[in-house]
Amino acid sequence: MPVIDRPTLDRWSAPYRGWHYYPDWIIPPSPADGLGFSMVDCPTVWRLGGHWQMWYTGFDGRGYQTALAVSDDLLHWTYRGLAMGFGKEGAFDHGGVTFGGPLLSSYDIKSPRTLKRWHDKLWVLYGCYPKQGGYEIRPGAEGLAWSEDGVAWHRASEDRPILSVDGAAEWEKDCIYQPWLVEAEGKFWDFYNAANGSIEQTGVATSADLIHWTRLPESPVLRNGPAGSFDDGFCSDPKVFRDGDHWTMFYFGVGRGGAQIMIAFSRDLVHWTKHPDPLYAPGGHPGGLDKQYAHKISLAYDAASDTFYMYYCAVSPEHGRGVALLTSKALK
Repeated sequence: MPVIDRPTLDRWSAPYRGWHYYPDWIIPPSPADGLGFSMVDCPTVWRLGGHWQMWYTGFDGRGYQTALAVSDDLLHWTYRGLAMGFGKEGAFDHGGVTFGGPLLSSYDIKSPRTLKRWHDKLWVLYGCYPKQGGYEIRPGAEGLAWSEDGVAWHRASEDRPILSVDGAAEWEKDCIYQPWLVEAEGKFWDFYNAANGSIEQTGVATSADLIHWTRLPESPVLRNGPAGSFDDGFCSDPKVFRDGDHWTMFYFGVGRGGAQIMIAFSRDLVHWTKHPDPLYAPGGHPGGLDKQYAHKISLAYDAASDTFYMYYCAVSPEHGRGVALLTSKALK
């Protein structure tokens, strides 16, 4: 598969550049949700019953848990408590869960982000950790959860992850991280980042039933750039959408400049070409919210205003870690 040329990369990435920063937090580092979080991470935005939903991950010193907020306007969010907390003691997800890969009705980049029923249930893949007492204690894994109504979520298994470091290749042998689910070409695709030591890259596994997964031999499909590039340390947290006649992946790179929002493209979901320049670098937010990191996006589209909303995890020493926002049009 030929590499996508630079003029095409520039043309395909242009609609996602030059967006507008919302001036304040969307979800602050210590939200008033009664859950005791000191850091907020990993937003995932979707729709249910005519309302926008956001899963966000909170850290309370013990580990990750996934909480829910609801909105009518994509700006003002009402907290609704935990979506899923810590797994049972000794389980692969006892250290907490972070929802990341919902099964959507459409993966078109302008789709309404509604969930799809499969076997009469709604589904989401999640990242998780085995131990409490710290931040992302290795080795991470991935689980599967289901819901009948989109409100109450249940583990598909309390004992067995869908993906783990067991049987992992060298590039992913130390930790499995966040999933992103795509349904295409008659099967399910799990795009996920994983670590070998301090290096993270992105791979893919496929499945016919959401439970049994086979890693693609081409993985990692998104590899680190050369030394001194914007992603020579991490190519992580992929979010993949159908974008006209090609696929677009938003991911974050760690390298020169810290952690930044990057973009890559593919015609077949397997062979990807990265644009070498960030979409958004840390320090761009006028309020300084992302002075240190700008990463881990969730993209929503409001058809009524023809506006994209890109939620992202913003980190700065002064303000902490929370959810910030970029929009494709300036908001009134």
